[in-house]
Amino acid sequence: MSDGREPHASPSLSLDRRRFLVGGLLAAGAATAYARKPSEVVSYLGDRKLEDLIPKQIGAWDYLTSSGLVVPTEDALSAALYSQLVTRVYTNGKDAPMMLLVAQGAGQSGVLQIHRPEFCYPAGGFELSPIVPVPLPVGGGAIDVNKLSATIPGRAEQIVYWTRVGNHMPLSWAQQRMAVAMDNLKGIIPDAVLTRISTIDTDRDAAFSRLADFAEQLLSKMGANRNVLIA
Repeated sequence: MSDGREPHASPSLSLDRRRFLVGGLLAAGAATAYARKPSEVVSYLGDRKLEDLIPKQIGAWDYLTSSGLVVPTEDALSAALYSQLVTRVYTNGKDAPMMLLVAQGAGQSGVLQIHRPEFCYPAGGFELSPIVPVPLPVGGGAIDVNKLSATIPGRAEQIVYWTRVGNHMPLSWAQQRMAVAMDNLKGIIPDAVLTRISTIDTDRDAAFSRLADFAEQLLSKMGANRNVLIA
């Protein structure tokens, strides 16, 4: 005889319902993640070659050689990080040579990041000074770049460098990762370019003045192609 109350669902039936609900939520989450997976590759370089775009004469500086720079260890990771890599040494016949490195990594999906000097120089035994953001004059305006010193016994290298990730100019490793993440959320896989200019000199201020002048002349000489290096 019934007492008028609704029968309780069996424990196994309740468990099946919970499993069905959780499974549905996981499936919906997976579908959303797949829909947001970045798919549009944006490259300012396109199918052009850095070797062709970087001028061999920059103001009073002429191309001398492609060797003598501090570069990442040639292993599977560094090979994956770089799609194109240009290394140049320039001389003006009187000052210490200028060393230029331009590295491009296509398809920065967030898994791989371009190699920054604060990682490759210590790997070569250098001690680094604190990294200081400074403005660099560019065609009537300025961009923010990083300045630092790298030293080993018998060598003091003064360095300026910057990175472009898509249309962002991140200064730090954290900002670089954030720039990639922001573009990925928009469905964009950005390319990334690191530009590093250095010279051997114990006088930091004098060296930075020459580095800044060289950088400004480099960007000026590249004309419209400078958007490969700066946003």
